[in-house]
Amino acid sequence: MADLRINLAGIQSPNPFWLASAPPTNSGYQVMRAFEAGWGGAVWKTLGEPIINVTSRFAALHHGGQRVLGFNNIELITDRPLEDNLKEMEEVKKRFPQHALIASLMIEPKREKWHEIVKAVEAVGVDGLELNFGCPHGMAERGMGSAVGQQADLVRQQTEWVKEVARTPVIVKLTPNITDIRFTARAAKEGGADAVSMINTINSLMGVDLDTWLPIPHVDGKGAHGGYCGPAVKPIALNMVAECARDPYVGIPISGIGGISTWRDAVEFLLMGATGVQVCTAVMHHGFRIVEDMIDGLNNYLDQKGIGSVMDIVGKSVPTYRDWGNLNLNYRIVARINEETCINCNKCHIACEDASHQCIDIVRNEATGKERLVVREDDCVGCNLCSIVCPVDGTIQMVEIPTGQPPQSWNERQAALSAQGSCNSES
Repeated sequence: MADLRINLAGIQSPNPFWLASAPPTNSGYQVMRAFEAGWGGAVWKTLGEPIINVTSRFAALHHGGQRVLGFNNIELITDRPLEDNLKEMEEVKKRFPQHALIASLMIEPKREKWHEIVKAVEAVGVDGLELNFGCPHGMAERGMGSAVGQQADLVRQQTEWVKEVARTPVIVKLTPNITDIRFTARAAKEGGADAVSMINTINSLMGVDLDTWLPIPHVDGKGAHGGYCGPAVKPIALNMVAECARDPYVGIPISGIGGISTWRDAVEFLLMGATGVQVCTAVMHHGFRIVEDMIDGLNNYLDQKGIGSVMDIVGKSVPTYRDWGNLNLNYRIVARINEETCINCNKCHIACEDASHQCIDIVRNEATGKERLVVREDDCVGCNLCSIVCPVDGTIQMVEIPTGQPPQSWNERQAALSAQGSCNSES
């Protein structure tokens, strides 16, 4: 079996699967149950000054028969006394010394406050710190969470404060509620961060009850924006991880978070530059034991690929992720329909006719009266829409058509035109 151990900025873990800072890591009891189930690490539910949570606090998006496609919460950091958390963290670390235990922290923006809590959590033996600069609700109004994470100078400053006293690796957790996450990731590195984690939750309002006209969830008839997570946010999170992984000005390890529910999701994050992953919503939906399938699936995948260590796949897909201007304009694919497996539902025809390039015709055999779908390949732009809406996997294939032209991107074409213009002006 492959070696699943990871090293994230000096933090050792028996596998890349960690619990994210959230309700599943609210107590020592839960974290020990998680480690017994097979999780390699856990980021403790965020510690800070005592708070009071509200009820109700969760809501979910169900769609097309799938429950919890998206998840929304207005819960804040831990409402348990710091002393209780510290005692339980010490107990967990003594019982599971080989597992990664990370303290998530959120403190008002005062240097001495950061120093105080860092020293307190490191004294109980944690393996690392995660600075919560991402929570979008409830704490931002107090100058914490995403109020920090949305401003690069504050990310840099408060990371520096922590690094002044920290003896363990420091991970900075970033908010996605920003125009370009690379700038705050760079600021974290400039402040001395050993790694970054992303993404925290996305600003959201889950819905409105059409009978009562109240926000979902509501607290005594009033609602507030919350943090959105779950499978629906995975593409957003994966993009942000990839952008930071390919940015030469970031250049520090990444802990990937956002919609990870299966070993396949985890592998995608690893390939796009994450050294490990953190999971929350899937555990809240299915429980701790989902990690068993994650571990087995990752092991089987690596074995089938002949790869000895999970660390060997980290970042392998990053070089393939480019700006649009660097994509090959001379690459061409077209749709082809397998008549043997086609069920003639006509969804591809409707989608192409109404929302794409009108290149799928319904052709009737005059002798038999039977209809078939035919792609006019000369008019097909290879957009993939027909294959996406087709309900029968593999019936519509996107096939490469040789163009006989060398690869050329938009940037290369513009450079060639510019050079040609210069030559013409000189002559």
